[in-house]
Amino acid sequence: MFDKTSRYAVLEDAVYEMPDGHHITYKRRRFLPQGEALPLLVEATVAPADRLDLITARLLGDPQQFWQVCDANNAMNPFDWGQETGQRLRVPVPQFQEPR
Repeated sequence: MFDKTSRYAVLEDAVYEMPDGHHITYKRRRFLPQGEALPLLVEATVAPADRLDLITARLLGDPQQFWQVCDANNAMNPFDWGQETGQRLRVPVPQFQEPR
């Protein structure tokens, strides 16, 4: 359902049964880790015209891994991070787990 590098890949599936007997499969809720507990790869300083996806592509090799930088900075909304020149961002060592 999700790529193995997705933040949702490791979440368990759950099933909700509708009153008519129809089943709806969904992913269980994802809780954010404590950012300071994630192993640090590097701290990055946001440069002019930088964006979170550009920083992530440069440092982790994949712009779609922006969520790992958000996790490391305790940010639920990616639009709140990496847009202010001079801002310091924690970039974690990439954490990938095999889906269950």
